[in-house]
Amino acid sequence: MSKSVRSRIMASVRQRDTGPEMRLRKAMHRLGLRYRLHDRKLPGSPDLVFPRFNAVVFVHGCFWHVHGCKYSTAPTTRKEFWAEKFSANRARDERNVNLLLADGWRVLTVWECALKGKLRRKRWPKRWRNSHPGVALDC
Repeated sequence: MSKSVRSRIMASVRQRDTGPEMRLRKAMHRLGLRYRLHDRKLPGSPDLVFPRFNAVVFVHGCFWHVHGCKYSTAPTTRKEFWAEKFSANRARDERNVNLLLADGWRVLTVWECALKGKLRRKRWPKRWRNSHPGVALDC
């Protein structure tokens, strides 16, 4: 793959309104849950904020946040760069979750793979309502 093609692909990766995030937002809205989007006042600017329930949701892409599933492949070029990048992403995620928990927020991390395929049809929001802080839903 040429440098210009790779650059174009990487530039097209969005931070907000991604496919997995939109699927989750539609499901939450269908359940009657109302939320705020990307509150910059909170650590990590969570994707969904439920002030009424003192809860936040992060929708993580398996590749960028190194989930470990089949979608989280490691690039074969510039391995050191990517190792540092992924390590920094994970450290930042952990720091943000800890800050939110310390402030009394309930934190849910939903992985991209949980919103794909067969798992997409499961009724997992019920599992979240009865869960403890810092829970993660994955494949």
